[in-house]
Amino acid sequence: MAWQRPDGRRSDQLRPVRFTRDFTRFATASVLACCGDTQVLCNVSIQPKVPRFLEGKGQGWLTAEYRMLPGATPERQEREFMKLSGRTQEIQRLIGRSLRSTLDMVALGERTIVIDADVLQADAGTRTTSITGAFVALQSAIDKLIERGELERSPLIHQVAAVSVGLLHNEPFLDLNYPEDVAAEIDFNVVMNEKLELIEIQGTAEAGSYSRTQLNQILDLAEKGIQELLESQRQVFQNPGG
Repeated sequence: MAWQRPDGRRSDQLRPVRFTRDFTRFATASVLACCGDTQVLCNVSIQPKVPRFLEGKGQGWLTAEYRMLPGATPERQEREFMKLSGRTQEIQRLIGRSLRSTLDMVALGERTIVIDADVLQADAGTRTTSITGAFVALQSAIDKLIERGELERSPLIHQVAAVSVGLLHNEPFLDLNYPEDVAAEIDFNVVMNEKLELIEIQGTAEAGSYSRTQLNQILDLAEKGIQELLESQRQVFQNPGG
């Protein structure tokens, strides 16, 4: 029996995507990224210093923090304070790696960019939404530095977006929501740049295994979704009111 998507989407269809810029006031840049019912607040702060291991080397750094707010899920999540869960640490490292791939650190200069991704509402895909939304916030922050004359040129050398793909009843489905994420036998998160080069693949068989043919199908579907997400990101800057 074929899987029927709870929201009626086609197997290759993304959830509705929306980016709201300048969502908060004080961060250098702020974007509310929404993919279906998943909502992530992506803030960018820029500090005029670098970690000790980079001092005096004439280059910058980017790091990320990820948290899920207590009311983001039907059952309240406990706040994470000093001791972060393994999941949280894994996701914030993924966000950091993905966004660092977009930057020429020498052109950035001795600055540290901090990405804060806070999940306001979770319906699966929080890590992929964080990456896709954080890039929009990062580009907004860089644009502001250039406007202020703090940077002569943009250190951005790549665009990046991410999406999930899962196998349900042995068929691939793009951009899983929560009921699909729970039911998926195979779950992938894929990060690519604007050249459709791979930044990271996270793929896990929750039950059974998958074939090389299925892996190719998953990556083809991810590529299609990421192309659409990259275009949605570009539209934000072509439409300043977006």
